[in-house]
Amino acid sequence: MSDDLSNKLVISAALAGAATVKSQNENVPYTAEEFGNEAKKCYDAGAAIVHIHARDPEKGNPTHELDIIKAVIDSIREKAPGIIINLSTAISAIATEKQRIKPVETYKPALCSLNTNSMNFSVGDHKTGKVTLAPTNVFMNNFSMIQKFAKRIKRARTKPELEVYDFGGMYNVLFLNRQEGLFEQPLHFQFVFGVLGGIPFSYQNLASLLVLKPPHATWSVCGVAKDQFRAGMCASVMGGHIRVGLEDNIRTIEGALAKGSYEQVEWAAKVAKIAGREVATPTEAVEIFNLHKKDIY
Repeated sequence: MSDDLSNKLVISAALAGAATVKSQNENVPYTAEEFGNEAKKCYDAGAAIVHIHARDPEKGNPTHELDIIKAVIDSIREKAPGIIINLSTAISAIATEKQRIKPVETYKPALCSLNTNSMNFSVGDHKTGKVTLAPTNVFMNNFSMIQKFAKRIKRARTKPELEVYDFGGMYNVLFLNRQEGLFEQPLHFQFVFGVLGGIPFSYQNLASLLVLKPPHATWSVCGVAKDQFRAGMCASVMGGHIRVGLEDNIRTIEGALAKGSYEQVEWAAKVAKIAGREVATPTEAVEIFNLHKKDIY
């Protein structure tokens, strides 16, 4: 194994998200035990990080309830000790501003998502051009919210993962980054491809984002459906990192329903090897992403 962290690839697993449900893939976790079991499988497959949207264990709805989120965190820490927990600040389409940031302020994870712009956020049929789910949904992340969240995240000693869905979000971050002390340096980006309302994956789109990225910032990619694999393949050979998981894609690269996010982690680990890179451990991911060293990640 190499000690060169520049050759390490960090794999994150987004276990559930706010939209995917068991009727689409029965392996989407709802209960705290299911989250813990899936986190352990992902850890064993090579994931250093798990990204969490907690769910109502009975209904499966995304939830901001702190006791449910704590149960999920506790289960993950019990079953996969050492894995880095990344909490969402998106939560759901109906969560209030206070509800979205409260879990980070309460549980102070090593990482959390910080969304970078307001945008249409829907599901559609790309063959017909029809919007099939949430045609009126606007994902609200105005400048006021981004700045307030950034300050509260910093007080929690949590590193923001800057979720960039399009070039507007990227330019928003570059503008706000002129404020001294708003974001800890270097920045860490998650480039999200394929959301209806954002940009799809293409080599050109990724290359253009990387041109804009500050030189020392770290970056990872994720993508909806097949964009997950396309973006991951490119990131592996371009020095980036990979997020997979049932939040973004319910299938394997062969097209079968995934037995869990861990199957996609296994794919990402193979891709890293083919690209000549080594899969990073959680301890190495802390160094690579410049996270605060906490007793419990």
